[in-house]
Amino acid sequence: MSTAKPVEPFDFVVFGGTGDLAVRKLLPALYLREHDGELPAESRIIAASRAGLDVSGYRDKVRGELGRFVPENTLDEATLDRFLARLEYASIDFANGNDWAALTTLLADRTNKTRVFYLACAPKLFGPICAELAANDLVDDDSRVVLEKPIGHDLESARAINDAVGAVFEEAQIFRIDHYLGKESVQNLLVTRFANTFLEPLWNSSWIDHIQITVSESLGVGARGDYYDTSGALRDMLQNHLLQVLCLVAMEPPTYVDKETVRDEKLKVLLALKPMTPKDVKRNTVAGQYVPGLADGVAVPGYKDEADNPDSRTETFAAVKAEVRNWRWAGVPFYLRTGKRMERRLSEIVVQFKPVPHPMFPDSEGAAEPNKLVIQLQPNEGMRLHMTAKQPGPGGVRLRPVSLDLSYTEAFSRPSPDAYERLLMDVVRGNPTLFMRRDEVEAAWAWVEPILLGWKQSEQGPRRYPAGTNGPTDATTLIERDGRTWHEGAPA
Repeated sequence: MSTAKPVEPFDFVVFGGTGDLAVRKLLPALYLREHDGELPAESRIIAASRAGLDVSGYRDKVRGELGRFVPENTLDEATLDRFLARLEYASIDFANGNDWAALTTLLADRTNKTRVFYLACAPKLFGPICAELAANDLVDDDSRVVLEKPIGHDLESARAINDAVGAVFEEAQIFRIDHYLGKESVQNLLVTRFANTFLEPLWNSSWIDHIQITVSESLGVGARGDYYDTSGALRDMLQNHLLQVLCLVAMEPPTYVDKETVRDEKLKVLLALKPMTPKDVKRNTVAGQYVPGLADGVAVPGYKDEADNPDSRTETFAAVKAEVRNWRWAGVPFYLRTGKRMERRLSEIVVQFKPVPHPMFPDSEGAAEPNKLVIQLQPNEGMRLHMTAKQPGPGGVRLRPVSLDLSYTEAFSRPSPDAYERLLMDVVRGNPTLFMRRDEVEAAWAWVEPILLGWKQSEQGPRRYPAGTNGPTDATTLIERDGRTWHEGAPA
């Protein structure tokens, strides 16, 4: 039985409705909400693009593509026909003020419906599109706008985008999306920490030695070479995804969870991050770039070949040692790393607790290892608590590491929904809890900018690492000189 809660009728306009993001993520997420009965009959999904299709051609395109991105057992003709009937198409040149008639006509006489404008297009178009929405009188009190990352490429450009969008929409109407915040395991961080009494007393520098946050991808840049070569791992992943996860791990308990309290606490973490000096950038950060290697036993090219730029200095790997300067986390390092063409696809948080203060079993075989809480975000969402136990049998005490495992799929007898499913419905409901506020985005850019500048000025450039490995050796040195090691456990 579906537990989905229906939402109020809406018009969902996707600028870039024929693009990769819409086809791979947005439309499949909306289809799955249709499958679970969450979409009201009066709601519509309108694709706005320059592809030159008509509504029949667009529906045919979606019918042909949808099966690649949703589970086969959700594709039934009745649901598919109902979903396709919601689709409309407006051929439009986003930057041409004389070319908005098709969209204006589709939205006419629909002023009693929530309007969501999803900007699945280049950030440079965010401001011009919002200005045209206002000029064509398409924005009202029930409108929302969704901004996809990256919001700018540095602090100055992020502020310019926020100013341009903010000139049309109130801050409460602006939803800056980070799909990592929609993952069940990421959301469950708050419940894990604040709904379990045994954990929160240990969640501080008295008991935790360090924290690792890893997002590794086994694939290369593929067809995204043009975009990625102007972005890099630091902008593409660490400035948003990893810092947002860090905030949820490190934030103080809000009085209660509502639209602003969680975002208030996340902002405090970003503002507490120790600023990166030029010396810190050299010592506590690593940039890497993959070279030819083996992925799943198959030879793959290096980044420069995939990006078709033999002189590229763009990093495909980033590792950073960060410090949160507040009472709770003083002296606890946070090690962040992300990269492409790594050994495996894996996203996880590792909370490493301190060793036991006194060895109680000096004559035992084996050693008591420090406890770890490993929270896996993908590919299989779940948690694993690493402990030390006595191996059964007579003849003395033999210590052995064991783990308590929680798989969300097994525990709740259903796979976790895609992050976009939850986030898109939260936009329709007007719930911004899992979205980034302007001050969060700008605080993250302010912290990252010195790293970007230091890497740009470095004569050395990114360190090389073979495709299919865990990154450059400098990243290993970064953590091992502190007497620690990266967690490389097998996926759950």
